Amino acid sequence: MDCFGAKYECLFFDMDDTLYPLSTGINLACRNNIQEFMLNRLGIEETLVPKMCLDLYKEYGTTMAGLKVMGYEFDNDEFHAYVHGKLPYEKLKPDPVLRNLLLSMPQHKIIFTNADMVHAARVLSRLGLEDCFEGVICFETLNPPIESEAPILCKPDVKAFEAAIRLAGVDPKKTMFLDDSTRNIASAKAAGLTTVLVGGSVANIPEADYVLSSIHNIKEAVPDIWEGKDEQPEQVVQPNAVATMVLA
Repeated sequence: MDCFGAKYECLFFDMDDTLYPLSTGINLACRNNIQEFMLNRLGIEETLVPKMCLDLYKEYGTTMAGLKVMGYEFDNDEFHAYVHGKLPYEKLKPDPVLRNLLLSMPQHKIIFTNADMVHAARVLSRLGLEDCFEGVICFETLNPPIESEAPILCKPDVKAFEAAIRLAGVDPKKTMFLDDSTRNIASAKAAGLTTVLVGGSVANIPEADYVLSSIHNIKEAVPDIWEGKDEQPEQVVQPNAVATMVLA
């Protein structure tokens, strides 16, 4: 990728709880749906579900990945449809401020999420950001069906970041990663990326090169993104980005 000699050529964005605030309740609803799946579809004892859900998330990056390691068999698409199908997407509203910020950034911009492509498309559409990104690296990208027997690859595994870097064809030294998770930020730093913790405080973790209280504060906190923009042509984003955005 070439971005006209700018300091950063590509920006990787986490999506959930990064492009919109945790206060929307999407995260909580998602966790409740995962626990419901564990109870109703996998038959796990109800009293064990909450702690098990959290423990697997902490150990394996996602509860889904942990369930697979433990030997539970279920269809990946069925899991995603169950967990995301009943989310209160109506709580996500168009964000013209963020849209303008994204479109003003001269770099290539890519979503990097553990979620599936359907959820990513719904979220970006609800936020009015579906044409602001050139690609999406998601569950299907990192876990193609042909490798269905392999362990699930997801953040915060450093291997997931290395795969994303390879798939996007970017130089990690010229790539910035934005996420709300401190463990994802730590792994991104280990993979050689410049890191931005969104929704954190200054005292969070040393692996965060920048810390934002909100994604809307990015221009003031990370002016390097716009370094030399006046000499660069405006980025052109294809209007059908969402339909073709999954990187393979």
